[in-house]
Amino acid sequence: MSRDGRNRTRTYAAGALALLAFATACGDNGGGGGLAAPAATTPVSAAPRPSGAAPTGAAATPGAAPAAANAAAWAKWNLTPLAPAPAPPADKPIKLERTGPVPVFSDVKTNDKVVFITIDDGAEKDPKFVEMLTDLKVPISMFLTRDIIKNDYAYFKPLQALGNHVQNHTVDHPVMSKIPAEKQKSEICDAQSALTQQYGTAPLLFRPPFGDGANTPMLNTSVQQCGPRAIVLWRESMQIHDMQYQSGDKLKPGDIVLAHFRGPKELKGSTMTQMFGELLARIQEQGFSVARLEDYIQAPAS
Repeated sequence: MSRDGRNRTRTYAAGALALLAFATACGDNGGGGGLAAPAATTPVSAAPRPSGAAPTGAAATPGAAPAAANAAAWAKWNLTPLAPAPAPPADKPIKLERTGPVPVFSDVKTNDKVVFITIDDGAEKDPKFVEMLTDLKVPISMFLTRDIIKNDYAYFKPLQALGNHVQNHTVDHPVMSKIPAEKQKSEICDAQSALTQQYGTAPLLFRPPFGDGANTPMLNTSVQQCGPRAIVLWRESMQIHDMQYQSGDKLKPGDIVLAHFRGPKELKGSTMTQMFGELLARIQEQGFSVARLEDYIQAPAS
């Protein structure tokens, strides 16, 4: 069946494919436009790989695989259940150190036919999205911006209770390479403190807004000073009905996918749940499952 044919079968798909103006940027913070994300970067090696504890989190035990949700729950959202992801590897592909420079990565080295969904910022707080993830049990990682979520920290707690980890995405979403070292540090450290206090676990991972400055020594030092132990970028970004690829035109095993907590105003009339349903459909079309990013990462030994 053609893409148009598939779209007509979805009750919520409306019109031709549309891409957001903010493209692969990690969207605005409620007040301005986006900045184009950098071209696909060469990840910093995570070469030092000593044994360590598994990642900690509010729900360290992985949530139920998507296939555990029954077909009726998926049909409620006009979707077909995804194939379940394989069990997480005992030997984690990414092993983090307790001290020293932090690695930068946009994918995970694995032969598992899985991708990882990450959702940024936190501007849209749609109760239907919480209902959707409660039904479908699809794992996500949430990179949250303090000043965007501070008026409703509670919204993200049911998502966290499903086993989804809260990660660091700065205080107010600046272009990190445009601010001095001390401001970089406060952006990361102050967000780290607030998120730890609100959600009970210190974020292990950091994502700079727009991916900007990810591979600079100054930002790496700022991240080290504040607690996260890796900088996470992405290979694809979800728009409204389709994905934008940084390299090629298809998913690859271990790719990290970027999406945002956004609503109809930013999604040209589509809802958060419609966008997420489209994302799951694009992943399913290519024969992939969704795994939890943190299940493929070994946190530093305590």
